[in-house]
Order: sequence, then C-alpha cells, then structure tokens
Amino acid sequence: MKLPFYQIDAFTNRLFTGNPAVVIPLNHWLADDTLLSIAQQSNQPITVFYIQTETGFAIRWFTPTSESTLCGHGTLAAAYVIYRFARDQENKIQFESKSGNLTVTVNDDWFTLDFIASQFSKAVPPPALLEGFRGNKILEVYKGGSDYMVVLESEDDLINLDLDIIALSNIPGRGIIVTAPGSDVDFVSRFFAPQSGIDEDPVTGSTHALLAPYWAEKLLKNTLTARQLSTRGGYLVCKIVEGRVHISGQAKLYHKGQIDVG
Repeated sequence: MKLPFYQIDAFTNRLFTGNPAVVIPLNHWLADDTLLSIAQQSNQPITVFYIQTETGFAIRWFTPTSESTLCGHGTLAAAYVIYRFARDQENKIQFESKSGNLTVTVNDDWFTLDFIASQFSKAVPPPALLEGFRGNKILEVYKGGSDYMVVLESEDDLINLDLDIIALSNIPGRGIIVTAPGSDVDFVSRFFAPQSGIDEDPVTGSTHALLAPYWAEKLLKNTLTARQLSTRGGYLVCKIVEGRVHISGQAKLYHKGQIDVG
C-alpha cells in the first residue's frame, strides 16, 4: 500500500528552521501499531495522520514512542497540507481529535490554531526538576495540565541553560516548559520532553496555550509575540480571545513523495 507523505517545517517561514512534521493523509485509519511504526520510521518529532470526515477531518499525532493527545505544530502542518494540496482553498479547516474539536483559520500564509487557554497554578518543584536544573536560578514554577512551567529572569538565562535531561525524564507529566521575557519579542521559551522521547522540541504550539495566558497577565496585553529558542527556532503570534488562545504561525514544504507500507 502506497501512501502520500509531506514533510513540513512548522512555525517558520524559512526552511531548516521551525518544527518538522511528517503529514500522511489516509483514506481510513490503519491499525495503531502500523501508525506507530510509520512514526518510528519517520523519526521526526511528530508524524500526523488525518482522514476526511463528513464535517471536516479527523487527526491523530504520533511521536516516535507513543500517540500524543495534542500537537500544535502537527495540526498546523496538516492544515498546511490540506490547504495547499488536498482541496479548494477554504480559509477554515475543522479537525476532530482526542482533545476535542480544533479549528485552523488561514489568512494569506498564516495559519491560526484556536486552543482553549490552559489553567495554571504555582507549584512546588519536584526533586527531579531541581536536580535537572543543576543550580540554574529559577524565579517561579507552575503546573498547568500535563506540563511544568519554569520561569527564568532573562532570555540569556534561557539560552545558556545547562540541564540534566536524564533527571528531567523522571518528572511525571508530558514535559517541562522554560520561559523568560524576550529581548525582541514579548516572551521566549524552550520545551523539554524526555518523558515523550524528545529531549528538546524545536517549536511547540500547544505549550503556548499556557505560555500566552501567563505572559498576557504579566505584561497586561492580549496580543503577544513569541520565539522558541531551540537550535532550529520558531516564531509565533498569540492572542487571548475570551478564554481561548489563537496561536498563529507559518509553514514551509520541505519534501513530498510516497511511502510503501506493504
């Protein structure tokens, strides 16, 4: 069985930056172990599968180790493929997912994800987090959903982090967001998810459902610019709208072709 595939760099307008995702359209769902095997073979941060439904599309995301319940850059990449290659260029794309219904709105070359704003509260850092930060100065620690969020004083502190990834892998949850005020944007961040098989994610759309409400409250503004300071890097624009976060980014096609799964 031959399947089309597309490799997309998400949350960027330049190739070789942003977060790569493999997108594979399907006519029907394959067995879960087959989907996971394809994701393992793709060996990208996320492999996205979607099928067309009567009302839009159904979407699933897989890391090389497991199925994910939500992935922002994978959703953006799938919307890019649908908009550019799979249908007439309608400006609103609806997805059904295990995290509920998701909408992506297209405006020129910007794709806007509509996520529920994450709730967060101050937290006592677990011992593995303190061990993983190796004495790096921490201002605050929060817990939101399945992630911890660590706030640092400056962008330089974030860039120069020296972490023990093995220690961080023992923290219960999906991963650890680390954030600070930005020098040329409102805020910057990095995301570490060794629990999910990804030591550091290049650009993470879903974390901004927590980051944007936090920084909107701190900075007293509802529209914020953001960079994720991984090696590849990415740029996002976030807007708080009635308890939701609109997360906007761009995308570039790197490669398309087909795979043969037998």
